[in-house]
Amino acid sequence: MTGAVSDDSFEATYAVDMHCDGCTKEIASCLKGIPGLQLQFDVAKQMMSVKGCVAPSVIISTLQKCGRDAIIRGTGKPNSAAVSILETFETISKNDTPVRGLARIVSVSDTKTLFDITLNGVPHPGKFYASVRACGDISKGPESTGNLYYKFPEPIECNSPSDLGKDLYSGQAFLSAPLRVWDLIGRSFHVTSDPNHRTGHGYEMCGVIARSAGVWENDKQVCACSGKTVWQERKDALDRNITN
Repeated sequence: MTGAVSDDSFEATYAVDMHCDGCTKEIASCLKGIPGLQLQFDVAKQMMSVKGCVAPSVIISTLQKCGRDAIIRGTGKPNSAAVSILETFETISKNDTPVRGLARIVSVSDTKTLFDITLNGVPHPGKFYASVRACGDISKGPESTGNLYYKFPEPIECNSPSDLGKDLYSGQAFLSAPLRVWDLIGRSFHVTSDPNHRTGHGYEMCGVIARSAGVWENDKQVCACSGKTVWQERKDALDRNITN
């Protein structure tokens, strides 16, 4: 599939279950409704490369609607990507997970970085507000993350029902900022229902911003640490509410 690729485009690689050219045609057909994508497949490695300016969460959710799952394996050029797992520090039940969101981050230039933010399991519908905090200390939750480093003016709308339970909601946003990934590593990502981005007000979640693999930097099929396949690790991630 070939389309016009914008200046904000980046490459991302995904593990996708595929076995033949027929599989790749089905995957391409599933994604044909998303404009401006360039796809490449490595059937032997069960890897797909996507070049464009589309949030990875959109690629994954679109494939899921077609009955396929995907695992993002790398984003952008080396040292241009990061990730933050967002957790609530409020009291939760024993069998619940504190994870309430995920931010995937990739630089497309020295002056522009894209943020693919997914929230799932927030306790009320409405607008939530994201920011980068100066400090990566989350030992006391949002309270210890320090001053604002950057705040996003656009809210994240969370009005869709969550699959985590009744009266919980989810939402997604694809935002940009004039930041560089290497200036963000080690800081924290903060999301709150407070429009003034204050900590200690409203419903909050946060996580440390950590380096993430670039494209083709992570094509492992089995984790050397756990011995689990990438799909077994995917199930573990879904159980923790890490959906994309």
